[in-house]
Amino acid sequence: MNVGMLIIAIIGGAAGILSTLYLLFSLPVVIVWKIYRRIRFGYSLYS
Repeated sequence: MNVGMLIIAIIGGAAGILSTLYLLFSLPVVIVWKIYRRIRFGYSLYS
């Protein structure tokens, strides 16, 4: 396999893994933060 193609495949795979991990951790954090604000301050869940 060409070395250039291998480097591009590794960079693309790493970008996919990093974006998946970001979504995996950030979405539950945002949901918990909104529920906390709803309970503590009475804010709407949609703002």
